Amino acid sequence: MKTVWVYMDTAKKVGDENHIKVFATIEVAEKWLEENDPEGVAFEYDVLE
Repeated sequence: MKTVWVYMDTAKKVGDENHIKVFATIEVAEKWLEENDPEGVAFEYDVLE
């Protein structure tokens, strides 16, 4: 099964630009988090095919 990694900025309202970010790999998610939100987390989510 294919998965993506999802980050939600809880400081923003649903529908705001950049409220949700979706990453193809955990490595990309971790790099973005390190640079932009060190205390944030991304969770793994299954992609439906």
